[in-house]
Amino acid sequence: MLPDEYRTIDFFTEDALPVPRVTPAEAELIAAEHLGITARARSLGSQQDANFLLHADDGTPAAILKIANPAFGTVEIEAQDAAADLIAAARPELRIATVLRRPDGSPRRTTVDTERGPAVARLLRYLPGGTLSGPRHLSPGTVAAMGTIVGKVSTALRDFRHPGLDRVLQWDPQHADRVVTKLAGHIDEPDRRTAVQSATAEAWAHVQKLAAALPSQAVHLDLTDDNLIRRPDTRPPMPDGVIDFGDVTTSWAVGELAVSLSSMLHHDGIEPHHLLPAVRAFHDVRPLSPEEAEALWPLVVLRAAVLVASGRQQAAVDEDNAYAKAALDREWRIFEQATCLPLPVMNHLVRDATATADVPSRTAQTDTPMHPLLRDLAAGDITLLDLSTDGDSMDDGAWTDAGTESRLAATALADGAAAVATRYAHARLTRTPALSAVSTATVPTGIDLWLGRDAVVQAPAAGSVLAAAPGRVELTYGAQALSLSFTPSVQAVVSTGATVQAGEDIAHLGSGASVHVALHAADGPAAPRLVRPEYAAGWLALTADPAPLLGLPAGSDRTRERDLLDRRDAAFATVQEHYYANPPRIERGWRHHLLSTEGRSYLDIVNNVTPLGHAHPRVEEAVSRQLRRLNTNSRFHYASVVEFTERLAGLLPDPLDTVFLVNSGSEAVDLGLRLAMGATGRHDVVALREAYHGWTYASDAVSTSLQDNPNALATRPSWVHTVDSPNSYRGRHRGADAVRYGPEAVAVIDDLAASDRPAGAFIGETFYGNAGGVALPDGYLAEVYAAVRRHGGLAVADEVQVGYGRLGHWFWGFEQQGVVPDIVCVAKAMGNGHPLGAVITSKEVADRYRDQGYFFSSTGGSPVSSVVGLTVLDTLRDEDLQGNAVRVGGRLKRRLEALADRYGIIGAVHGTGLYLGLELVRDRTTLEPATEETAELCDRMLDLGVIVQPTGDHLNILKIKPPLCIDSTAADFFADMLDLALAQLGHGHTR
Repeated sequence: MLPDEYRTIDFFTEDALPVPRVTPAEAELIAAEHLGITARARSLGSQQDANFLLHADDGTPAAILKIANPAFGTVEIEAQDAAADLIAAARPELRIATVLRRPDGSPRRTTVDTERGPAVARLLRYLPGGTLSGPRHLSPGTVAAMGTIVGKVSTALRDFRHPGLDRVLQWDPQHADRVVTKLAGHIDEPDRRTAVQSATAEAWAHVQKLAAALPSQAVHLDLTDDNLIRRPDTRPPMPDGVIDFGDVTTSWAVGELAVSLSSMLHHDGIEPHHLLPAVRAFHDVRPLSPEEAEALWPLVVLRAAVLVASGRQQAAVDEDNAYAKAALDREWRIFEQATCLPLPVMNHLVRDATATADVPSRTAQTDTPMHPLLRDLAAGDITLLDLSTDGDSMDDGAWTDAGTESRLAATALADGAAAVATRYAHARLTRTPALSAVSTATVPTGIDLWLGRDAVVQAPAAGSVLAAAPGRVELTYGAQALSLSFTPSVQAVVSTGATVQAGEDIAHLGSGASVHVALHAADGPAAPRLVRPEYAAGWLALTADPAPLLGLPAGSDRTRERDLLDRRDAAFATVQEHYYANPPRIERGWRHHLLSTEGRSYLDIVNNVTPLGHAHPRVEEAVSRQLRRLNTNSRFHYASVVEFTERLAGLLPDPLDTVFLVNSGSEAVDLGLRLAMGATGRHDVVALREAYHGWTYASDAVSTSLQDNPNALATRPSWVHTVDSPNSYRGRHRGADAVRYGPEAVAVIDDLAASDRPAGAFIGETFYGNAGGVALPDGYLAEVYAAVRRHGGLAVADEVQVGYGRLGHWFWGFEQQGVVPDIVCVAKAMGNGHPLGAVITSKEVADRYRDQGYFFSSTGGSPVSSVVGLTVLDTLRDEDLQGNAVRVGGRLKRRLEALADRYGIIGAVHGTGLYLGLELVRDRTTLEPATEETAELCDRMLDLGVIVQPTGDHLNILKIKPPLCIDSTAADFFADMLDLALAQLGHGHTR
């Protein structure tokens, strides 16, 4: 019999492991008398040990007092401390809760008496920052960081040996089946108990097939959200610390990752696919073998089952343990998420994510000659129905109609097709809801057929009939199972259990019948007809393309999005950034929706380039018609350029009656400045700070946005003079004091004139778009315009973002200020996505341009551009989109203001109409920008089906500028998703 100090626990010899009953007062006494520290003690929760935070009288944390469960021997505690010291030395970038030591170097450790026997008490290093515990949603970056830490700990412990590791713990996955068997009786609900037992049996059987190939080593075995400490003040929370080595033992190395993954599954909005960044991150640090990758998810299931059974038992035997009882619901959620998909599906997802095994796309081809599934039906008689983002049949929003698939099939049959077939593995837009907080099942695992004539279904090869019933037949041949689903009136001509030969009749179908054809591995689960895109790789690995059974070629593999991104980076200058680190591939739009190739619809909150909405049929028809006729340059004589410029000039007050047409906002601003310089003979320009005007030389010169160029203010050419951003929310003068911005800008203009450098132009956005939709102070432009004109300069209005009715109550931003500029620059909305810009000024100013030379734009004012411009103006008017900006924009702003009353992180709701800005701050008094929180919020909103992006110098303002056709349903969806995301990200309520 080993002495107590060398004893190690065997869970299966213990009836229960209740937490030692130690009061805070007793903990303080232990710390003072035995461990040399006088401090106040506050109890911390624990499953089996007693933990206390010790802090000084001023509240400063001093250490953690950990009193181990009496069942754990001294040698086990020594192993835990040695493991912590080892990791701290091997991975200095990680903060580790090592044991504190006395001046002589010995650990601050002692043995104390408890009601269940002697227990080891010791002081551990306190790590500030807090854990990742709680329901808060975990961002992809946080999830990946957790995987990285697990990989680092695993590599550090790989060669660690200690006699205290020779333990039998209930948390060791090597004993999961025994633990569940021992504790399942504590699960009172029969259905839950059965579910846990069944899942355990399946996962355990799977792991046992791989066990011999799974390497073992020392493991922490509890790198969960409760034991990973976030680096202080990181947003979103990023872990860099590790605590609680109480479960250190020797076990399967891959179990380290499985334990960590399981702990993420209870967080708000987290489901299995969200964990893949952690798997990849772990694999990058400590590569998984093919066997480990195959065992990983079954081990997650086993961990979840053990948590449920152990949690119920702990709550029963330790009735005063509030920590254990509080965990019951989240443990059940972990189990539900861990088992929501068949094991083979998750196994393939893990293998795909880590590239630990090649999982080729399978088809119906085998070495055995195959008979066609439908007798006397040639491939040339079959019309393929393309329901993907590439399908022309999805034009004009056809994907939103519930009966589109049947209608398209009926049309093809009426046109003479003998049959119509859909495509395997290509996401169907017809199954995509316009607004959805989660992705829906859009990826088909089989093929649908509609028949235009009678047909006989025959066995493609010799096999066995697994099932035959009205409307359904399933048979196997080789390693594959063929499932056929008909209308219930169709009766198979074979019976269950029968053996069939190649070419033997299976069922007789009449003209007008439909059939679903699916192939899957005979030893695997039958796949749903449609699966969600996040899990498609797992399901499709278990299925095969039935197209060859119909004489059709197998479809190509779905495009790997990462490959496409790599190709973009190789050929497309990377300074041209894209939204999101892992962007969806968008290939179609409709109204205020953007559609990915995976069949996900996203609400578009950022595209002020398309005021009419995406793919507006009126624009498409006008462009197509004009392209069939003529497209050339404006030096030729044609009507559309005259009609368009007349219409455009007619929208502006006198004396703005002369139009230049260009291709972009940058060109418009550049030309506007050159017009001002030419008309005044002066080259100095006054510009607002925190503004963006474009990328050409002149428009970039007057752009002062620090986000677009961090060195903007320091690198302005000498002819550009900047004045304070008149931001009444976060500028130098706030609220009522914002009236001071005007006189200060006037003073700068006057000083320039006094120094014999009078400004030739003042340029500014008429409504502060780039700063997040902040209105200029009342009277600001009137004061500044008057000052610059007093010294012979001109007022240039940048209307690129806010013009064309986006503000709702005003068609032009300058109308809100009650002024008339000398030069107006406009673009974006003019072409509904077609490159079109304009500069409108007086004839007098325009004529002075000849002093500088000749102006010409090859495609500015082309027939196509002019027709597009006319069509946009007609549609804005006919669909009352400016009025819609008033109505829907007002509704949305009220919804956002209601959220601001509830969430303290919302500092202000800026803007009007459908140019709004939601400014996020960490403190409403200091206005510290919530930059990182805004980025995380945008990522979460993408996951919830909304595309929204940050703006402003601090990137802490959501820019809300959707297509002007957005309706109230979509506006409410945006507000609802914002509410949900803010809550899931832990921003709490102000009241």
